[in-house]
Parts: sequence; C-alpha cells; structure tokens
Amino acid sequence: MGNMRLSQRLKQRATWAMLAVSLPLACGAAAAASTGAPGENSIVVASTTSTEQSGLFGYLLPLFERATGIQVKVVAVGTGQALDIGRRGDADVVLVHARKAEDKFVAEGWAQRRYDVMSNDFVLIGPRTDPAGIKGGHDIAAAFRSIAATGAPFASRGDRSGTHMAELAIWSLAGIETGARAAKWYLETGSGMGPTLNLASGRNAYTLSDRGTWIAFRNRGELEIVVEGDSRLLNRYGVMLVNPQRYPHVRAVAGQSFIDWLVGPAGQAAIASFRIDGQQLFFPAGH
Repeated sequence: MGNMRLSQRLKQRATWAMLAVSLPLACGAAAAASTGAPGENSIVVASTTSTEQSGLFGYLLPLFERATGIQVKVVAVGTGQALDIGRRGDADVVLVHARKAEDKFVAEGWAQRRYDVMSNDFVLIGPRTDPAGIKGGHDIAAAFRSIAATGAPFASRGDRSGTHMAELAIWSLAGIETGARAAKWYLETGSGMGPTLNLASGRNAYTLSDRGTWIAFRNRGELEIVVEGDSRLLNRYGVMLVNPQRYPHVRAVAGQSFIDWLVGPAGQAAIASFRIDGQQLFFPAGH
C-alpha cells in the first residue's frame, strides 16, 4: 500500500514537472504569435500588377530576402483589390498607387501609417496612325476629350486599380461623363495592365499605362507613347503595414522590416538601379 502511494506521488511530481516546463514554452509561443515576435520568416504583400509585370519585384525581393532571411509572397492585383485584401487581414503589407484610397485606408484604421516608396508616371499609349490627332501633346485632359470626340478605340483596365482610378479622374477632368463612354469605342478589360496593353495592341486602341509596365511590355505592335509630361500624370506608390491591432495574426515585425528596407538606403538604391534596356522604371521617394 505504501509503495502504491509513493508511486502515485512520484507520478504527480513528474506531471507537475512536465507542466512547469511546458507551460512557459506554450505561453512564450503564444506571446510570440500575438506580438509578431522572433521566428517570423515570411510575409504576404498585396500589391499592384505594375510592380510585378514590370519585373520590379523579381529584382527587389531576392535582395531583401538575402539581407533579412524573410521570404515574401506577392499577391499582384489592382490597387482596389489589394486594399480589400488588406481590409480582410489576408496580407501583412500593402503596396499600391492611389493616394486618396491609401489615405482613406489609414484614416479608417486599416493601417497606422503610409510611407512613400517611389514614383514614376502614367503615359497615354496609342497607335502610330493617331486617329484622335493628339500625338506629341502634353495636356492629358485635352487628349481624352479628343479621343471621345472622334470615337477612337480606348482600352480601359476597368478593374479598380490605381491606373484605372487615375484614368477615371482624367475623364472627369476632361468633362466626359460615364454615359458618354458607354459606346463601342470604350473597351473595358477588367484585368491587369499587361492584358489591357495586349488588347490595345490588337485593336490599335489608346490606353493609359504606368511607364514601368510600358517599358517592360514587348507586344507593342503599332503602339507608342502619344502623350506624356503632364504633371497630372505623376504616379506615386505608398506602402503600409496592415494594422496588427485589428488583426493580431499580422506578421508585424517582419512586415515592418520589409517596409523599413524599402524606404531605407538599401531599398531606395535598389529601386533606382532597376532598369530595362537601360531605362529607369521607378524613382526613389525622395527623387
């Protein structure tokens, strides 16, 4: 009987000893998960098709991953969709280009801060035959009015991307309402910049593109830049960490490391050095 009681006491002591070791480990793991602490080695970045299709991410991410050991998975969609992904908490970082929408994202508490990353510009692409007679101009609103007046084909992304938002703002500046664009000449693709440029190439249509994707685009056919240089075509990119106070699972430490690298000397130098055929596609934030 005494041996049985001794055995039970030894088992109890062993159990408590195991708990004494395992509980701090479990609590430590839970704390690390909730605070985004050490051990984070990957993040999800919701970004735009322009950063992917231009080849920028293919150039930048290996540099960042070698420097930090943090792996980055990019979900490349239009700016509106990228912000929606952030609102759902399905990304750690959002990198987009639609300033009003970005400011709203921060104001609504989906992120705590927006950081300037880089810029390039939009360019109006069109066929060499230039049926709207706008080639060489620098007034983007006047060019859009001429396209509408002549009924020349125009390919729109129609996807709530930053480029699509910029295009809609220009139509508004030009005084061309939605109803006036309901005719056959206005073609909506509902897809990224690459497919929209492909449609424009196939139909000899005008389209608005970010310069980076245009430089990287190869299937140009009869297309060329017809209008550029209007200050209203400036295209700025911003990056934001999805608010970990709203979504505790956000990898805040690794996500902030990515942002700090992008806006720091190493990332800004990498952005400046990215070129295709000798042409610089994006310019650092301070440029």
